[in-house]
Amino acid sequence: MSGTPNGDLDPEALDPEDGKIVTLARSSRARTGAAEGAAVRDTDGRTYTAATVALPSLQLTALQAAVAAAVSSGAPGLEAAAVVTGAGEVDAASLAAVRELAPGAAVLVADAAGTVLEILSAEPSA
Repeated sequence: MSGTPNGDLDPEALDPEDGKIVTLARSSRARTGAAEGAAVRDTDGRTYTAATVALPSLQLTALQAAVAAAVSSGAPGLEAAAVVTGAGEVDAASLAAVRELAPGAAVLVADAAGTVLEILSAEPSA
């Protein structure tokens, strides 16, 4: 995967649809007070949001939960995903959930203020 550091990101250049999923992810995190919030957009343009699930019997990152919501709703694939996190990065398990459903989907990583820090994209095939 390749990443684009914040210095190269122009907030004005962010696709409006991608901006929407960042806003939804941020809202999900703020509403629940969770460690992370995430949103995904499927190939039909529908969005699914989630926050970190931290139960004794079930542990999911926000991005895993958003992907699970999309899959359980019958989403055929994903166009993009966004995660709002204080960690500044996406863990491997979260990224794997997105890549399993959509190997080429962009994953936007944003801070609590909604500033996109990085855009992860699939590695080009060798």
